[in-house]
Amino acid sequence: MTDKRTKIIQAEIGSDPAYGSVTAPLYMSSNYRFKSIDEKGDFDYGRTSNPNRRGLGKAVAQLEGGAHGVVTCSGMAAIDLVTNLLEANDLILAPHDCYGGTHRLLTHRAEQGRLRVKFVDQTDEKALAVAMTEKPALVMIETPSNPLMRLVDIAAICKAAKAIGALTAVDNTFLSPARQLPLSLGADFSIHSTTKYLNGHGDVVGGVIVSKTQELGEKLAWWANCAGVTGSPYDSYMTLRGMRTLFARMDLQEANASAIAKFLHKHKKVERVYYPGLRSDPGYKLAKKQQSGPGAMLSFEVKGGFEQTKAVLEGVKIFQMAPSLGGVESLICFPTTMTHGGMAPEARELAGIKDTLIRISVGLEAQEDLIADLSASLAKIGT
Repeated sequence: MTDKRTKIIQAEIGSDPAYGSVTAPLYMSSNYRFKSIDEKGDFDYGRTSNPNRRGLGKAVAQLEGGAHGVVTCSGMAAIDLVTNLLEANDLILAPHDCYGGTHRLLTHRAEQGRLRVKFVDQTDEKALAVAMTEKPALVMIETPSNPLMRLVDIAAICKAAKAIGALTAVDNTFLSPARQLPLSLGADFSIHSTTKYLNGHGDVVGGVIVSKTQELGEKLAWWANCAGVTGSPYDSYMTLRGMRTLFARMDLQEANASAIAKFLHKHKKVERVYYPGLRSDPGYKLAKKQQSGPGAMLSFEVKGGFEQTKAVLEGVKIFQMAPSLGGVESLICFPTTMTHGGMAPEARELAGIKDTLIRISVGLEAQEDLIADLSASLAKIGT
């Protein structure tokens, strides 16, 4: 099998050793019997390993072109897990406009003295080059960025990081392996909140880290077991179930997002649209280079101020106001108080996250209904 669409449909299919079920069963046991006093089977204790978790990790790693996938209990647990590979006082270089939860985690880990962190605008080549001279141990990349959809050149950053001996980890949540493959561009790790596109149905919380090498993967697996942040059997089962439709979902969601972006781009009450699928977007050419599609996430700024933005957010009927993304249902989000509420106001300002910014995760609803919903909401605000 060479096509990823075939690989994910076939992942773990027909693998049941007990009864030959086509779909792999859910294994809820917390314990597994030893063969003898000093010989265990493939599994012994649920925190350490589980058939469903192993199957999900293997499936994601195969899609990403990686050697090993470690499944965690949340996306933030996956982000935190990779920091366990660092020594005390090591420096992490992170994007200044990253997801608010990532920014909060790294900021507070630094305040605890567990690591050092430097946030930098990774779209600024000079600023990034200067930051690299500080010899970070880990460079974290988020592209497209959350919520401003900024793109950075993964291959170029990974090459620069490798030259100074730094590891690189890319948050690939927004695009999934259906649209972007960071490991093929030189990254050491590709990280996902499986809560989002991989599961795709808004009913699971989880994370995964795919490593380029088996050695790095085994180190992460050791730490995941040691710290107890491995994902549950049920969540792993549900995520793999959702992943079977990943490509079909992404194709339609992306088509919907592209149409919505074009509609918003022309709307007189919209100041700016952030979507790398638009030719006017600064990341358009780079998206063509390192992505196989622009994805289904976009943001836009409303003309006016906070009150106009609030009216748009509260005026929609189909879009649900919620902080997550990547599900079959369309969501609308106000980053200032939701996804990036944990960032200090000055950090949000530095990142360019304004109080007129709205982020939307485009679902599988009829394209014309989604556009009509946004149109009706925008019509309610003053010019």
